[in-house]
Amino acid sequence: MDSADRPAAPLAGVTVVALEQAVAAPMCTRVLADFGARVIKVENLAGGDFARHYDDVVNGLAAHFVWVNRNKQSVALDLKTAAGIDVLHRLLDGADALVSNLAPGSTARLGVSPEQLRERHPDVIAVEIDGYGAGGPLSHKRAYDLLAQSESGSCAVTGHPGMPAKPGPPIADISTGLYAALSIMALLRSREHGGGRGGAVNVSLFDTMMDLMGYPLTYTQHSGVDQQPLGMSSPAVAPYGAYDTADGQTVVLGTTNDREWQRLAREVIERPDLADDPRLAGNAARVAHRAELDEAIQSWCVRHDFEHIQKTADTAGIGNARYNLPSDVVNHPQLTARDRWRTVQTTNGPIRAILPPPIIDGYEQPMGAVPGLGEHTDAVLTELGLSGNDIGRLREQGVIA
Repeated sequence: MDSADRPAAPLAGVTVVALEQAVAAPMCTRVLADFGARVIKVENLAGGDFARHYDDVVNGLAAHFVWVNRNKQSVALDLKTAAGIDVLHRLLDGADALVSNLAPGSTARLGVSPEQLRERHPDVIAVEIDGYGAGGPLSHKRAYDLLAQSESGSCAVTGHPGMPAKPGPPIADISTGLYAALSIMALLRSREHGGGRGGAVNVSLFDTMMDLMGYPLTYTQHSGVDQQPLGMSSPAVAPYGAYDTADGQTVVLGTTNDREWQRLAREVIERPDLADDPRLAGNAARVAHRAELDEAIQSWCVRHDFEHIQKTADTAGIGNARYNLPSDVVNHPQLTARDRWRTVQTTNGPIRAILPPPIIDGYEQPMGAVPGLGEHTDAVLTELGLSGNDIGRLREQGVIA
């Protein structure tokens, strides 16, 4: 398709200024950039976003940083100076949203809290991502993904009894960023349809985890029981879990209703006696007899290789998957067959990255470059109307890098 015939990006013309670090806010703004928004990432001169320095495994760059910071422009600015704050306000004059996840109280000290923006930049959507939300005994505390997951009970329902675990991906950070991006999109639509000017949004990691913990919290609230973690299984349904195969692999098999249980018992593990057992007729009863079912399934799986198990389960219409390591997934045939990899440029050369999840007819998300610290400072300030002499003076004063 010729570029002139391509539809405009959904968020074309939207400008977002970001005071962000780590994962939650950068995930929010990366999603907005994926949909075509211009994201100007304001970073401190002394190293920028600290996630830049978590490791150096991506051609000398950090894996966290390259993951959530493509498609952005970096402006290195000292916000401890009056001149730096003036530049920030000039950026906000042309912005649609300000996204921040600084320490509690930081935006107020900078003069860009939601209340302060309402006075000086009423059209700007103010989005603050924090740990615990305002108005509670923990509101003053810093919060990181692990801390929010621990406080919310997420770690208690992950792992094994007596061995709690944090889910591998930073789900508190990621989900909070997604909720924040969704909120911005909703307010942009509202503004376009006469629903107001800017708006203020607060999304906390703790509140996000409360939503993600919906099932276990609801169960415990109404039963008084803290469900025990089950590793790669689920306390909600049975049978549902991971089983060793004859060829040293691990297969994951799951049933979600009585019909699937009947097919698994009769057509996969060939145990009609279990299918006919009145003790196992309903899911709640099967959950109570989970150990017996797991033993029966495991005894069948360990006699067959993965390919046979998968073929049998597919024929019976039973959900199944292979337990993979990340090194297995890098070259996953599902990604290759669907052309899900793209090249992304960085200051240290090109890398491969996965396309975002939404597949939109007629639009592919731009997989733009990961910016170097302050890479776009001069270009962005020139757009704001600063002359070369002005920019040189700010650099001499240590306001920009």
